[in-house]
Amino acid sequence: MVGTVFLWLAVTPSLLPRGPLFQGIVSGGAAALGYCIGVFFAWLARFMVSRNRRWPSPGRWFWLGLAVVFVVGSVVMLYWFSVWQDEIRSLMGVEHLSWTAYPVIIVVAIVVFTVLMLIGQGWAWLLTWLVRKLNTVAPPRISAIAGAVVVVLLTVFILNGVVAKYSMQWLNASFAAANDEVGATTGAPASTLRSGGPGSLVSWSSLGREGRITVDGGPTVEQLSAFNGAPAMEPIRAFVGLGSGDGLRANAQLAADELVRMGGLDRKVIAIGATTGSGWLNKATIDTIEYMYNGDTALVSMQYSYLPSWLSFLVDSERARQAGSALFEAVDARVQQVPEAQRPKVVVFGESLGSFGAEAAFGTVPTVAARTDGALFVGPTFNNTLWGDATAARDPGSPEWLPVYDDGRQVRFIADPSDLDRPDAPWTDTRVVYLQHASDPIAWWSPRLILNQPDWLREEHGRDVLGAVRWIPFVTFLQVSADMAVSVGVPDGHGHHYLSAIPYAWADILQPPGWTPEKTQELLPLLHRD
Repeated sequence: MVGTVFLWLAVTPSLLPRGPLFQGIVSGGAAALGYCIGVFFAWLARFMVSRNRRWPSPGRWFWLGLAVVFVVGSVVMLYWFSVWQDEIRSLMGVEHLSWTAYPVIIVVAIVVFTVLMLIGQGWAWLLTWLVRKLNTVAPPRISAIAGAVVVVLLTVFILNGVVAKYSMQWLNASFAAANDEVGATTGAPASTLRSGGPGSLVSWSSLGREGRITVDGGPTVEQLSAFNGAPAMEPIRAFVGLGSGDGLRANAQLAADELVRMGGLDRKVIAIGATTGSGWLNKATIDTIEYMYNGDTALVSMQYSYLPSWLSFLVDSERARQAGSALFEAVDARVQQVPEAQRPKVVVFGESLGSFGAEAAFGTVPTVAARTDGALFVGPTFNNTLWGDATAARDPGSPEWLPVYDDGRQVRFIADPSDLDRPDAPWTDTRVVYLQHASDPIAWWSPRLILNQPDWLREEHGRDVLGAVRWIPFVTFLQVSADMAVSVGVPDGHGHHYLSAIPYAWADILQPPGWTPEKTQELLPLLHRD
């Protein structure tokens, strides 16, 4: 019965549209979790009243009645699922589900439920078998506790010592191979102002796939000149791959040296970019700065993992912190050697796990303002310390999904460009912007969702979150976890898809000379995320 209730609750809406595959996974997982909870409390009730046998099974008519309730209730909930999915898909401009999605949901849910039940039954069988063996040498209660402790420890050992170890070895090997892939149209640059080119301190092959894409991309001098109506400079792009040096700190120093070699300290702007795990950077974030300063810029960044962002987020976040801190400190040390009047502007940026890394060198928002000339953090994660502290200390009356901190003096939270003027109060010259969507599961996922209702669901919902979304213990955690897997599969302005607001944010942060809102609008069609 508890499993059935959880199955029904799993089809309620969450942050993003869910396709049949992920809805089936969430439904099957929720049903299995509900069943587990029901079994546990049934056992707990027997244990508390010292009952050694199971409760008597209900009669045939009870099961028939329950089957009818299950079928009718499931049909009703699937109907409401279709209503909610149509609403959220219309809100985000996503294609509606066809009728073929519903058989897929049912089949996937059954398969997932069955697999999880078999695993659970196997675990319970092992526990029961061990307790029976221990009963021959110890009292029943002691046997039960000892058996449970042994099985739990054995499970943890197998998961951490065997499954996790060999899984990570396989994943690292697989993604390391993908990291070495070179595109058919990608070759080492001929420019001395690009890493991997002539005179570079790092080889082209060591940059990694994402590093090579970053170095090889961006607007050309001709494109910059045509856009700004004036002769442009070639932008500097310094990048160090994971295999370029001996460790994260060594790579950070290498990246700073590469920046100096190219003449980055003589440019107007140095942009320090913290990547996601595999070295990915949002191309629109870099290109915007280069267009705004007509190429008189320098990008410096480094890779710290082979894993994609979502995996790094789960298992490699400490390396992201170390890499972000090491890179900023290495570059900052070089900048401080330049006479103050001649120093370039220094800005930091990062998206997703990159925003976590980009924050790492700073303890507070005022520290960001004191040590940089601005920062853009896009799609922050629940691990982001500065973001979390500022959100928790937000001004009264502002919602968690779009807070106002310290009357917006140094930092502003935005979901779209219009929020840059929120609140209508003075803004210091050194500006920090957090770009986040109310429907971004990367920002709002947290283990606390299991048993704690977050403020962003307790308060008035965000602009692109359905009013029907409710917090449900355990279930909401499963739903938002599934949303993370499809977080970039929605149009710009929703989920974890960030593009059009980026140039508006940079325009307010950098305040480039002669730049106008009209130029920002002209720039938008030229920008791409990947």
